Order: sequence, then C-alpha cells, then structure tokens
Amino acid sequence: MTKIKLCGLRRMEDVSFVNELMPDYIGFIFAKKKWRYITPENAKKLRNALKSEITPVGVFINEEIDTVLSLLSDGIINAVQLHGCEDDEYIAKLRKHSDCTIIKAFKIKTHEDIAMANKSTADIILLDSGEGSGETFDHSLIKCINRPYFLAGGLNSQNVGPAIKKLHPFGVDASSSLETNGSKDKKKMTVFAEAVRKADKNNE
Repeated sequence: MTKIKLCGLRRMEDVSFVNELMPDYIGFIFAKKKWRYITPENAKKLRNALKSEITPVGVFINEEIDTVLSLLSDGIINAVQLHGCEDDEYIAKLRKHSDCTIIKAFKIKTHEDIAMANKSTADIILLDSGEGSGETFDHSLIKCINRPYFLAGGLNSQNVGPAIKKLHPFGVDASSSLETNGSKDKKKMTVFAEAVRKADKNNE
C-alpha cells in the first residue's frame, strides 16, 4: 500500500482532520523561513493530540543537529526529513544519537540529481521539484531510481492516482494542494487520501 504523508500541519483542526483520515505520516515544518513554520511548543501540543498510529515527521532545512535531536528526544517527532544541503556525514551524526527514520529530500531537475538520490545513505528519499513549490517535475527521470521513495511536488487528488499507477512510489507527500487560503482544507485532504487508496485498490 502506498504510504500517505500530509505535510505542513499547524493547527489543532489539522490534527483532528488527520486523526479521521489516518495517513501514515504527517509533517511539522521547523524551517523558520517557511510560512508553514511551527514552533516546537505548538508542535508538541499537536503531537499530544495526534493518534499514536500516525508518525510525526520533522521537516528541517540545514538545522543544527542538536535542535533536531532535542525534538526527537522530547517525543515531538519520530522521524526526520531533511530538505537542505545535509550530506551523508550529517546523516551519520544523527544516527549516532537516534535510530529514527531519516528521509532526505532531493530536488529533481536532471539525471545527476537522481544519481545523488540513489546514493544517499538516508533510510528513505523524497523526490520533489523544490522546497514546497507545489509544482511537478519530469517524472520520466524516475525510471532511473533503484530504491523506494516518496513522491512529492504538485500532487493533488486528480494526478496522484495516475502517478501511483505509473510509478509505484513507496509513498506520496502533499501539502499546498491540501489548502484553501493558506489553511488545511478537510475536504481536499479527504479526497486526496481517497484518491491514493483508490489507486492502490485498482492496482491490486
């Protein structure tokens, strides 16, 4: 089954939505320059209301390792998603102190980007067009991927089903397409999750 990750949660209402929809993962964005940024204090409140079956992921861009480890040790997040220039050395340092799942995001523009993603020592890679740009990339490049990956970038309820049928990703990740006027929209989140599950059922 294709894993579902709904990213950019900021409000208690968002947690109520996902507790009904039961995605596999949700994302808290801890990159301060991003408008979906959430403080650790607010993320902790949302985490405490989140159903235990859903894995909370912290999204970071070139963050200090101690900050990441603090959020992990406090139980605010159970997995880490890296969207900056973090390299295998950074990942190795994280692994010395935590056995959490590490997801490394790659902006896919060329075959060289795919080659870098294939070599990453992260547990899972995420293929995107940018840092939450909401745009798709050339999916034909994915044929060169030789490991499980999250597909991200411009996914919505209309195109996620065909993407799953064609590419068979480990998981799919969405954020901006799930919003109306900058806030998570329950209806959009629902139809997205339904589209993913329908695609899985059709692929059986």
